[in-house]
Amino acid sequence: MPDTSRHTSGSGAYTVATSPEEYERAAAALAAGRGPFAIDTERASAYRYDDRAFLVQIFRRGAGTFLLAPEGHRDDFESILAPVVGGGDWIVHAAPEDLPSLSELGLYPGTLFDTALAGRIAGFDKPNLAAMVEEFCGVALEKGHGREDWSEVPLPAEWLDYAAEDVIYLNELAEAQAELLAATDKLEIADEEFAFIVAEYAEWEPTVKTWRDLKGIAQLKSRTSLAVARALWEERDAEARDRDKSPSQILPNKVVLAVAKALPRSPRDLGAVPGFPQRRRGAVQRWFKVLQSVYDSDPSTWPTRKRRADDDETGPPGKSAWQRHHPDSWEALQAMRSAVAYSAAQLEMQAEVLLTPATLREAVWTVTNEPGPWSTHRVAVLLRSLGAREWQIAEVAPLFGLIEV
Repeated sequence: MPDTSRHTSGSGAYTVATSPEEYERAAAALAAGRGPFAIDTERASAYRYDDRAFLVQIFRRGAGTFLLAPEGHRDDFESILAPVVGGGDWIVHAAPEDLPSLSELGLYPGTLFDTALAGRIAGFDKPNLAAMVEEFCGVALEKGHGREDWSEVPLPAEWLDYAAEDVIYLNELAEAQAELLAATDKLEIADEEFAFIVAEYAEWEPTVKTWRDLKGIAQLKSRTSLAVARALWEERDAEARDRDKSPSQILPNKVVLAVAKALPRSPRDLGAVPGFPQRRRGAVQRWFKVLQSVYDSDPSTWPTRKRRADDDETGPPGKSAWQRHHPDSWEALQAMRSAVAYSAAQLEMQAEVLLTPATLREAVWTVTNEPGPWSTHRVAVLLRSLGAREWQIAEVAPLFGLIEV
């Protein structure tokens, strides 16, 4: 990362800060600014073990734009920036993507305006930042660096220019969106959604993943395959953590599953598994030792298949089981999907903004499987318990009168 200095891009000047002393100067300038903090992060989860922020971009009117690199000084970063930025009014694009890494740095919003969510509420199907800035600000942003390895040191100047543009226009964008939402009687809806996000992430804790979280793990049928998948995952995770590398760079998920399905019984068979990095020095021998340790272990220690949602009496089953074993309930779900979609269309927004598919499934399953009667008030209580916001409840709860219970 370059030393702190003023840089100029096509969209204006910005300052890069990489040390506690430079954080202090940035914090002082930001404290003297006015209005909301426009904030973004750049992360490197495709290259590093976790999804921590390697660059935090902050713009505030009267202060300017700052690109702060916290790596190596995370405690100092928090102690210096949190008193200034934390608890303030924030503007973020797609906040749920950035708030976890910001919370790890001790930064939490007091209030929030999410320009991506505002775009969806306003009726835009694909409210990515470039599209929104061009629509509301008339500016075409630079593209092409979002998937870079932001843990690199130093960061190229063109990447820094790109990162600065991600926050420079957020204030103007938020103001234009707020004006549109107010004109369409949706600003209160947006405010309720923003407040929900603030509350949700105020107590955010990182999710601890296990081998059970492997995408496609349900494809594995035998306990031997499950034991192999677990052993490969745990070995890979330990190395990834030690080397601070993305687990997928060590052994891709699809290869873990392919090996667990194939159950190779020799190093040669392992090297023949599609996608296995057989040309990587020592890889075949190293990973076959993991397999052999499983084959030599006591089968009573091998894991069993996780209970599927189909078998869980407390929640909705999977699609096929729902259709096959609960046809009336499934028909009610289809009716509610259509009703929610129609209601959302009247509000000029996507159906999943009005109510998430997961919440709708849970609600319909409960209503069609628990004793009635199900009044609008009772449905409202149910939806509230599932995390629906008041504006959503007001729109959706009456629709449940359309289904026969």
